[in-house]
Amino acid sequence: MSAPDSRPLSVVLAGGGTAGHIEPMLALADALRRRPEPAGGLRITCLGTERGLETRLVPARGYELRLIPPVPLPRKPTPDLLRVPGRVRRAVARTRELLAELDADVVVGFGGYVALPVYLAARRTRGRAGVPIVVHEQNPLPGLANRIGARLAARVAVTTPGTPLRGGEHVGMPLRTAISTLDRSALRAEARDTFGLDPDRPTLLVFGGSQGAATLNRAAVGAADALTAAGIQVLHARGPKNTDVEVPARAATSPPYIVVDYLDRMDLAYAAADFALCRAGAVTVAELSAVGLPAAFVPLPIGNGEQRRNALPVVEAGGGLLVEDAELTPSWIAEHLVPLLTDPAALAGYAEHAAAAGVPDADERLADMVLEVAGGGHERR
Repeated sequence: MSAPDSRPLSVVLAGGGTAGHIEPMLALADALRRRPEPAGGLRITCLGTERGLETRLVPARGYELRLIPPVPLPRKPTPDLLRVPGRVRRAVARTRELLAELDADVVVGFGGYVALPVYLAARRTRGRAGVPIVVHEQNPLPGLANRIGARLAARVAVTTPGTPLRGGEHVGMPLRTAISTLDRSALRAEARDTFGLDPDRPTLLVFGGSQGAATLNRAAVGAADALTAAGIQVLHARGPKNTDVEVPARAATSPPYIVVDYLDRMDLAYAAADFALCRAGAVTVAELSAVGLPAAFVPLPIGNGEQRRNALPVVEAGGGLLVEDAELTPSWIAEHLVPLLTDPAALAGYAEHAAAAGVPDADERLADMVLEVAGGGHERR
């Protein structure tokens, strides 16, 4: 449906709860905002709940946030399951009011408990036709909300090829431009200087997400001597609560082993590194492949194996290694990563294959899809 010139094109984005839903939503919002503005203007509104990270992240990026009632879905049959239909009805009713107030031209959902009532409300707003829906799925195994949403959607975008959603089109994971446009080579000298690293040594980046990962911390610290003895320096983000993770003092001539609580500038961390040791969350895998940084992925050993599935396309393309959590030890690092990090040709090959598996313009691809569904007909700048 095309927006009249007298009013703004109204795009409503639904993705709250975790950063895995919120970050691609905000990357899409940024991509839409970069486009030439429609004649009547552009209005972007994010929907979330008071429980999620969106209450902090969305306003910080300069976007309007409207709240709807949360509808958490129990993972197992419990008495709480009986309350779900009532919660859904209340959330859908409130969301219908918001979509009508916002005069929405298109709804874009990113899954999770925010998206389900939005999908249902969109189909019941503006009469029989409803508000057109675009679904974006971040994971190889879609959740309940997006499985339902895909059946109602005008278009369905997926991060991973082969994701089992009806009509899924591969667009990749929308990423913030600080990552998607990163030139690691151009920034390397500045990045290494920022972290106190040697400008020329092979560099391993270790991180376990925003809170760190005990398995990765133990294995990397245990392999510190083997790594530095081989001339490899390390940048290790241990997590803000893991202050017990320390590396014994190194000799003055030893390659640096830098431990930090948290990395505020992941772009600099990626630019400083030649290889990463990390978990395999959907955003992490997408960022590393987009910037061409190969990695040893250590899937989180819980859930339905989604992190392993996230990493497999990159690993199968030759852009990284896969090691199970129980198998990651100091000995594994010494046996597999030390030879790799001291072989420039092998590193270059892994980096090339990692980059080939990446989709750095996923935000623009998804923006194209959204504007086509909304009837905007806008071209890129």
